[in-house]
Amino acid sequence: MKILMVCLGNICRSPLAEGILQKKADQLGLNWQVDSAGTNGYHTGEAPHRLSQKVAAHHGIDISAQRARDFVAADFEHFDKIYAMANDVVDEIRYIAGDRFDPSKVELIMNEITPGKNSDVPDPWYGPEPGYHEVFEMLDKATDRIVKRYHGAAHTATTQNQ
Repeated sequence: MKILMVCLGNICRSPLAEGILQKKADQLGLNWQVDSAGTNGYHTGEAPHRLSQKVAAHHGIDISAQRARDFVAADFEHFDKIYAMANDVVDEIRYIAGDRFDPSKVELIMNEITPGKNSDVPDPWYGPEPGYHEVFEMLDKATDRIVKRYHGAAHTATTQNQ
């Protein structure tokens, strides 16, 4: 399973989502590749925001080695699922991908918790540290659902084929 997390700058929300989901996948022994990207290109090559790193570390997740990268249309060929952190990010993904956009691969991450509600993960960029903790909690719950959906489905299929 290859999953891409996408936000605007790839330094606050999506690095947290990547780190949280990768840790859960690793703990379960899943051969998942989790990555993250941004749509605005302003922070390419930068490490995650210091408060994203701090909150992740508080939960035993080290995201300090991640570096922001740009979302590119070719990501549709490489990833099975692309999770956007907000509605404006979906619009940017659609614009960047052009005719390579595949709506079956793109989902708002919060729809894992509240299907069809199309809620955003708030961007904590301009706010104080508590906002980063709130974002972590939201992404922690959403990634639990992602693991349940895709690992549970794979586990069920494997069990039924035996």
